[in-house]
Amino acid sequence: MVRVTALYPSPLPFLKGHGTENDFVIVPDPANEIELPAWAVARICDRRAGVGGDGLLHVVKSAAHPEARAMAGEAEWFMDYRNADGSIAEMCGNGVRVFARYLQRAGHAAAGELAVATRGGVKRVHLAKDGDVTISMGRARLPEEGVTVAVGGHRWPARNVNMGNPHAVAFVDDLDHAGDLRSAPAYTPPSVYPDGVNVEFVADRGERHVAMRVHERGSGETRSCGTGACAVAVAAARRDGLDPAATGAPVTYTVDLPGGRLLITELPDGEIEMTGPAVIIAEGSLDPALLTPPQ
Repeated sequence: MVRVTALYPSPLPFLKGHGTENDFVIVPDPANEIELPAWAVARICDRRAGVGGDGLLHVVKSAAHPEARAMAGEAEWFMDYRNADGSIAEMCGNGVRVFARYLQRAGHAAAGELAVATRGGVKRVHLAKDGDVTISMGRARLPEEGVTVAVGGHRWPARNVNMGNPHAVAFVDDLDHAGDLRSAPAYTPPSVYPDGVNVEFVADRGERHVAMRVHERGSGETRSCGTGACAVAVAAARRDGLDPAATGAPVTYTVDLPGGRLLITELPDGEIEMTGPAVIIAEGSLDPALLTPPQ
């Protein structure tokens, strides 16, 4: 297969979508012919000089991507996800919802069940007729290592939760105490997250109802984070003494984010389902000049 360089010879088609205002640039590339180096992704996701987005969804057939070929028998499509700075990420829950919505819009999927391959494994998706999208996000892992996060003069113990990507969940009295979250919150010990971490700050709003803000590694504060909302729901449930594996009953938390609301359900078998909206808002083409390599 001939690989196309980032010096794309013609305008590059793209779409723009969001899930609870966690927004993404979508680049369809079924045959995996487009190379997207980190600098190009960062330029595309730049909110002033590019299209703007919290990340980029590179849409590739699983059989065409070396990281996804082993999953091709379960999922036809692979979400090659990149953070806004161009770094590669394992998973993005809101991204999967928007990815599935794009596949539906493009005629690659219909309402009903769908499987999407990610670096965090195959995710099961349900495209509802009412517009919401439910994703089976897998099971949370709860590593024993504790961590402390800090912003300004505030410090909090945080729960270590892994949803295929790492999270540190801190319960706070006031979400404003998290500061502007443009810079990554400090955490100790650094050895717990050698590759960085997504940090969630959580405040209670009612019974099984919380609000959160998040700093996503590689992107800064975002309006929403799907894996983060799942990590928050699991951490809140354990804090509240709830474990579906022990009780045999599912537990659902409402999670409010700056960009909207998600419903997170943990089932007795440990599987976590996330339900929320996903919309495509625009499509167009990128000027090849945007993909000219830096000097």
